[in-house]
Amino acid sequence: MPHSIPETMTAMGFDAPGGPDVLRPETLPVPQAGKGEVLIKVAHAGVNRPDVIQRQGYYPPPKGASPIPGLEISGVVVAIGDDVAPELLNQEMCALVTGGGYAEYCIAKAEHCLHVPEGLSLADAAALPETVFTVWHNVFDRGWASEGETLLVHGGTSGIGTMAIMLAKAFGLTVITTCGSDDKCAAARELGADLAINYKQDDFVEKVRGFTDGRGANLVLDMVSGDYVQRNLDCLAEDGRHVTIAVLGGMQAEVNMAKLMAKRHTLTGSTLRARPDAFKALLADEIHRQVWPLVEDGTIRPVMDKRFPLVEAGEAHRRMEAGDHIGKIVLDIG
Repeated sequence: MPHSIPETMTAMGFDAPGGPDVLRPETLPVPQAGKGEVLIKVAHAGVNRPDVIQRQGYYPPPKGASPIPGLEISGVVVAIGDDVAPELLNQEMCALVTGGGYAEYCIAKAEHCLHVPEGLSLADAAALPETVFTVWHNVFDRGWASEGETLLVHGGTSGIGTMAIMLAKAFGLTVITTCGSDDKCAAARELGADLAINYKQDDFVEKVRGFTDGRGANLVLDMVSGDYVQRNLDCLAEDGRHVTIAVLGGMQAEVNMAKLMAKRHTLTGSTLRARPDAFKALLADEIHRQVWPLVEDGTIRPVMDKRFPLVEAGEAHRRMEAGDHIGKIVLDIG
């Protein structure tokens, strides 16, 4: 059944970087799907830390990407471009996008879309792509996580943290996490964390080494960087891997290279947004094969915090910046 697509749409943008209040609704032309692309009538958009950093002026969109924030969406495919399978039309999809998610319509690469399984709401679906792509690539591809190993993940009740706990447990890892309060530690344990450390009260290095009988964790998923890096290395086992995905604690780190060599540690990290489309297509295919069956059978479900109307995107950012959320913040759009 053909969809009636308007000429214009409402989106949330900003004229200049600043606080949450700079986000405001604007009327823009509805984008058109090009070769290999689909146009999605957006039902929901996930809110992520990179959106906040972009609004603050520190994370500009890559060349050719929409300046509108929003890196993950869910909705219905209402138009397709050339070289797109016609059966995608009218299908409910969630997608990883390079921008443009805070809008009533959004372009996505067809190969970056994942079908929304029966029993999964569109709101929940919008909370999956950014976290699943990020965690799978960094924990399992770059971090070489394997069954029986121990993962330390910081920020255990963030969107990334909650997904890291669930995916790691689903694939047979022991999970240690850090959180900023006893309530958040309890929430992390409910998700499956084997140990949750209140970093405001306890030294996580000491706790990790004690929990592992002095061996240390095999892998750290780090969102802090800065002075956390050496502390992370101090609680890594021999041949441990340190994967950085954000630098909330600072971009510079001082590392004891003698210790790193002695324990044969690996330091790595990545960003996802600017990676080539072909890379993200391969990653989407891997996730479809390895992770999506767990979404289909209900093993993996995003932890949902709070939903906001599109026009209240600024309030959604304010909640994220306050750090009180547990799980994913989502915008309701369509």
